[in-house]
Amino acid sequence: MNTNPLLAAALALIARGRRVFPCQPGGKRPLGRLVPNGFHGASADSELVAWWWRQVPHANVAVPTGLGTVDVLDVDVKETGSGYPAFNRLKQAGLLPAPLAVISTPSGGLHCYYPGTGQSCGSLPACHLDFKAAGGYVLVPPSTVGGRRYTVLSRPGLTQNQLNWGEVRRFLDPPRPRTVRPASPPQSSGTGIPGLAAWLATQTKGNRNRGLFWACCRAVENGADEADLDQLVTVIVAQGLDEREARRTAADAFRLSGRR
Repeated sequence: MNTNPLLAAALALIARGRRVFPCQPGGKRPLGRLVPNGFHGASADSELVAWWWRQVPHANVAVPTGLGTVDVLDVDVKETGSGYPAFNRLKQAGLLPAPLAVISTPSGGLHCYYPGTGQSCGSLPACHLDFKAAGGYVLVPPSTVGGRRYTVLSRPGLTQNQLNWGEVRRFLDPPRPRTVRPASPPQSSGTGIPGLAAWLATQTKGNRNRGLFWACCRAVENGADEADLDQLVTVIVAQGLDEREARRTAADAFRLSGRR
């Protein structure tokens, strides 16, 4: 009769179609002498698995993540911060489907299990969230780290709702808007008012205000006065920039370029 709860957990996972492998007792690293290829050596062979745990009875139990198994959202808790605020924001935004299971981790965090996908593993360090999918693995109950156990909190049941890590990333860490620097005018046009005006006439939406500021600064550096800048303002307003905004920009350029 098997009285080892770690082996019993490993065999129960195999019975549900999962592959398992042993990690260091009390740790998270694969036991290299038994599985030199790490999680790639995970097995559903009950005889091999039983042999592993006879060699190291206190080995932690781990499963690979990704397609054919589970994806896991890891809500971490460390001295540097907690993943719970970001986790709650995701729930409020409706970006967290019902999980297959929720596991309490030794740090006081959570592992939320979802149907496995081919998504890559990911991390949001500032949010204290990790995502374990293709190419990753997790420890499972009743493994222990630091004397504390992974524990099942709930098993809501079967679900087909996968977690979209891309949506999670975009919500918590949206891409920064690109800053487009205005291209310099052709050398042939020079930095006189006519050349700068001709260059401004080519500027597109999103670059007009920056382009005007650059052109006004170059004009002032070459001796232009405020009246000369009116010509540049007229050109850029014709391109669609608001006139009040354009005049403020020209005034700022005039002041900052040392002409008062």
